[in-house]
Amino acid sequence: MQLFGEMFVTLLVITDPPGMVPIFLALTGALPARERNRAAWQAVALALVVIVIFAVAGQKILDYLQIDLPALQGAGGLLLILVALELLTGKADDPHQQATSNIALVPLGTPLLAGPGAIVATMLEVRKADEPVDYVAISLAIIAVMVAVWLVLRFSGTLVRILRPGGIEVLTRIAGLLLAAIAVQLMAGAIGQFVDAYRSSRGM
Repeated sequence: MQLFGEMFVTLLVITDPPGMVPIFLALTGALPARERNRAAWQAVALALVVIVIFAVAGQKILDYLQIDLPALQGAGGLLLILVALELLTGKADDPHQQATSNIALVPLGTPLLAGPGAIVATMLEVRKADEPVDYVAISLAIIAVMVAVWLVLRFSGTLVRILRPGGIEVLTRIAGLLLAAIAVQLMAGAIGQFVDAYRSSRGM
């Protein structure tokens, strides 16, 4: 039960469902309700699959590809920068320019929901597991968090009716700024870890 609580709280804080709402609406606010709901469950489904894969074989995948976690974190930051620039410049306003599935996969599913933070947190919690019941607790916590995220995104459409097109446009610019800040933080963290690793290798 303790492992379930730790995993649930940690992953819920990292995915930050309320914080996802403005970004989700910025990317899908101009879409019909049906397409927006479809994007919500596709994003959550992809995030669930990615997190489960890294929970089961994350370290082996990174070792095989010779990729360090800071590199994964930096790549996620670069990807978010590109999306943030589209939001800030208004290129993401036309729903016909992006397919719903593309929006759901990138950046919603990954790297926003299943990003470096969620992946690393899951891998660390899996290392604590000793018995089958621990793995069950971690699995249930991951599923519970994804359900919570889906519920928040699924019923965020109410804000679309309240904000109307003008409000959505303002929200899009704000979301772009927030997304850019998240991207910079990810890249700064990755650079810091690379510097620390370099100093350690040099014995500094």
